[in-house]
Amino acid sequence: MTAEQNDRLEGTPLIAPSTTDHPLHEPVVEACRSVFDPEIPVNIFDLGLVYTIDIGSENDVRVLMTLTAPGCPVAGEMPGWVADAVSSVPGVKTVDVDLVWEPPWGMEMMSDEARLELGFM
Repeated sequence: MTAEQNDRLEGTPLIAPSTTDHPLHEPVVEACRSVFDPEIPVNIFDLGLVYTIDIGSENDVRVLMTLTAPGCPVAGEMPGWVADAVSSVPGVKTVDVDLVWEPPWGMEMMSDEARLELGFM
């Protein structure tokens, strides 16, 4: 999640800031960037679907994410795709991926790269 996205979510009790100072943070982000919504040609991280990456002292990773819509056809599969991608990061012990619906996803959560890729800039 970018600082701008995190600022937009500030004060939202269900979403905590990501553990950005952990050495595994960037590799986990890159793993998330390897997962794509099949209907949108942009990875889930840049789409703004990943709200929090929490990495514990034992390298246990918890990802809080959402989908573009509650009725998304891959809702049952997407958490598994993310867990598989993050589990492949060397050093990660366990992965837990939770879908959340608050705050709801909006196009303003996309990174500039995603907006450019989709022609919104």
